Amino acid sequence: MHTAISAKLINVAAAALTGAALLFGSNAAHANQVVARVSLSQQIMEVTVDGRPTFTWKVSTGDRGHITPTGSFKPTRMHEMWYSKKYDNAPMPHSVFFSGGYAVHATYAIKHLGRPASHGCVRLHPDAAADFYQLVEAFGPGNTSILIVK
Repeated sequence: MHTAISAKLINVAAAALTGAALLFGSNAAHANQVVARVSLSQQIMEVTVDGRPTFTWKVSTGDRGHITPTGSFKPTRMHEMWYSKKYDNAPMPHSVFFSGGYAVHATYAIKHLGRPASHGCVRLHPDAAADFYQLVEAFGPGNTSILIVK
């Protein structure tokens, strides 16, 4: 499954870059935008590339005792593997940090996806988190927005 998603990711990136190159010339990479919209009420992340819907994934956000911040953010740092200093060295694969200690990252608790279950981070299926990480890497944190809405 991950291979098929990765192939789709490559095709999306190539199509976006090719289309932008035709429209904008050699500075085309700067015309591309990735927007990840996280709905707290629906517990989903919708990803668009250059305005085109590309992925929709189930997420887990902050549970009853922990908030997930709302607003518009840019990725601030990325780690292929991170271990939480605050929560007992909990693994956070493919972390894309967007506000202090908050990140979009993989979870191994996939049975909880689709409902609030985190300490405030946005958790994704490991395959989806790897693809989102690669997408942010390919297009750049400056061309990526993470929008979290109620």
